Amino acid sequence: MNPDSIPLHTTAVGDPSDTDRTTGRIVFLHGLFGQGKNFTSIAKALQPDFVSLLVDLPNHGRSGWTQRVDFEQMADTVATELRRGFAADGPVHLVGHSMGGKVAMTVALRHPDLIDRLVVVDIAPVASSDMSEFRHLLGALDTLDLSDLPSRTEADARLTELIPNRTTRGFLLQNLRADGDGWRWQANLDLLLRDLPEIGDFVPSGGPFDRPVLWVAGARSPYITPEAEPPMRELFPRTVLVTIKGAGHWVHSEKPEAFTSALRVFLTAD
Repeated sequence: MNPDSIPLHTTAVGDPSDTDRTTGRIVFLHGLFGQGKNFTSIAKALQPDFVSLLVDLPNHGRSGWTQRVDFEQMADTVATELRRGFAADGPVHLVGHSMGGKVAMTVALRHPDLIDRLVVVDIAPVASSDMSEFRHLLGALDTLDLSDLPSRTEADARLTELIPNRTTRGFLLQNLRADGDGWRWQANLDLLLRDLPEIGDFVPSGGPFDRPVLWVAGARSPYITPEAEPPMRELFPRTVLVTIKGAGHWVHSEKPEAFTSALRVFLTAD
């Protein structure tokens, strides 16, 4: 599928035309089963110094669906969208979490002219060895019979045993949308379940990227290991690794103040 033909939904936080009072532009890419709006509070906390663009990646949120999961295709789609508008006047900062981090790395490697500084959040440029947690979560959602679902509250109740963590259930159920008299998944659940091995994989495309890179790890997360450092530094030689204490995989939602502070320091440093 041509990247130009995949519609992306984006939301600006701040006025992209108001360049006089801003020091930069940031694009945020969410993780698996997330949406651009997951970064709204972070983007607002960075105002007025930064204007942000929150992107719904393909097969998520209000963006278009594809026939398969392909990081190069997603990266090219994001690059096309940025060239049309947000990055038309020059390179921007790009922040990506988890799956969105893999997309962000691929954008930087394939389209380095678009990116000033890159932030990769709790993921590495290697294949993820264990996707069982995500398979369990998406599989739990797939057990819901949407044809026999009276309310969102009932959906939450039915998932309680399979997904005990209330915050995680709430995050996932953001994708449940009323559709007439029934319900539907806003994200492409069937495709994401089918192509989960591709989401866990990573094959570098292009590079190396020689601009500054902030690599953010959650101290309680297993996704950034010592074995991942050599390939990261080979592809992104100007990488600085920061570990956020007390954070798991969803660093920006678990420790938003520490995450925002790390972003601000990195993006404003000479």
